[in-house]
Amino acid sequence: MALPVAFFALFFAWPVAAIVGRGLKTDGGWQFGRITDVVTQPDIRHVLWFTTWQALASTALTLLLALPAAHVFARLDFPGKRLLRAVVTVPFVLPTVVAGSAFLALVGRGGLLDELWGVRLDTTVWAILLAHVFFNYAVVVRTVGGLWAQLDPRQEEAARMLGASPFAAWRKVTLPALAPAVAAAALMVFLFTFTSFGVVQILGGPTFSTLEVEIYRQTSEVFDLSTAAVLTLVQFAAVGAILAVHAWTVRRRETALRLVDPGTTARRPRGVRQRALLGAVLATIALLLVLPLAVLVRRSLDAPGLGYYRALTNSDGGTFLVAPVHAVWTSLQYVAAATAIAVVIGGLAAAALARRDAGRLVRGFDALLMLPLGVSAVTVGFGFLIALDKPPLDLRQSWILVPLAQALVGAPFVVRTMLPVLRAVDGRLREAAAVLGASPWRVWREVDLPMVRRALLVAAGFAFAVSLGEFGATVFIARPDNPTLPVAVARLLSRPGDLNYGQAMALSTILMVVCALALLVLERLRTDRTGEF
Repeated sequence: MALPVAFFALFFAWPVAAIVGRGLKTDGGWQFGRITDVVTQPDIRHVLWFTTWQALASTALTLLLALPAAHVFARLDFPGKRLLRAVVTVPFVLPTVVAGSAFLALVGRGGLLDELWGVRLDTTVWAILLAHVFFNYAVVVRTVGGLWAQLDPRQEEAARMLGASPFAAWRKVTLPALAPAVAAAALMVFLFTFTSFGVVQILGGPTFSTLEVEIYRQTSEVFDLSTAAVLTLVQFAAVGAILAVHAWTVRRRETALRLVDPGTTARRPRGVRQRALLGAVLATIALLLVLPLAVLVRRSLDAPGLGYYRALTNSDGGTFLVAPVHAVWTSLQYVAAATAIAVVIGGLAAAALARRDAGRLVRGFDALLMLPLGVSAVTVGFGFLIALDKPPLDLRQSWILVPLAQALVGAPFVVRTMLPVLRAVDGRLREAAAVLGASPWRVWREVDLPMVRRALLVAAGFAFAVSLGEFGATVFIARPDNPTLPVAVARLLSRPGDLNYGQAMALSTILMVVCALALLVLERLRTDRTGEF
């Protein structure tokens, strides 16, 4: 736990404390009375209420639509499965401003729905809810589906042989085993929607606002750092309470499971029900995920002769100090470092938390690991600039600052992905290896690692995806001569003109392609049948 604790203390707790202190502390001391003044304002209370209920509704809708897909990817084998799994993950890494604009093109004025049926959703909360499902669909599919694929299907088959209906067998046998993964996925979806920024900023307009949007408005538009600090504390407290409840409830329900090779659990669809389920899932993916991505690709091709893509190789000296295409190579370098950091930090934390003899202090750190997902990225970005500007940690001019910020968001995904599988490993296997004389390191290498190898690859894929699309904190710390892809897209979108907008769509398409290729490689490694356990 030493390295994870030090990492989160230096690069999360310290920057957040610095920015909050800057907002609430004056020459006359701490202004704690400011907290009451802010939270009692009617407009702030409305923001708090909307933030909470839309996050709950988005989480419920995402689980409703994505759990059938998790079952399909875990239990059914069909042509194009690897490609489709990568496609499902692509929306999750898109910068929110880009994906929000693409979704607006579907449901807004002059959008696809408006053209075909005269239906507009951009003035309703449904646009926000559906866009949140678009972003978080992959979280449920990969987190729940990863464990589902490793559950022994013979346990459910035994219940069927004893007279249970298919639904009863799933509810009484499979669902309790999946409960930790479902809870982890629901928690991540709730945190992302609770702190939603880009989607609400674009689709909500002046009507809807979340805490994250209000923090950004108070910081960048009103320049009221005091109110922004109070809202950050409110968001921090709410997320902390949710994580504490989650850690207590999930811990009570986790048990050792019998895990098998996921390559042996998938079967070709049989019967009308399985084929109908597969068709429904494919239709949902096509309409909810592929269609917005197709809109982005089409817009990037509006200029004749791939004009928007050719313009990426030129630097106008205004928006960028380098050609926009340079952001592709820069992002890959940053993401490689961020993924390595996240896997090491998250892997060590998951291994410590998975031990049955872990004390209360260690188990309490489980909830703290998720706090970076629930704290305003705007706050973290400003905190980096304020806290890490003096020796011995003066990192403002160092390239490592961006990977550190990206890893801070990626590490919780590594923990949440690996922890259910690590806790499901039968502790008697470790004890038997220790009795036979194996050292703790050899026990981990010979017992745990083969069981969690695929979960580790999935965790690395999540860390890669999150790091590639991280925008909230990176936009404040990325250097002008080394912008990441999301930062480059946002800068192009902020400038008027069809050429800038087209280049933004072209860079977004490149971002999708890079992510899809990386995820396809990951899928090939993940489904490698060598080294059966």
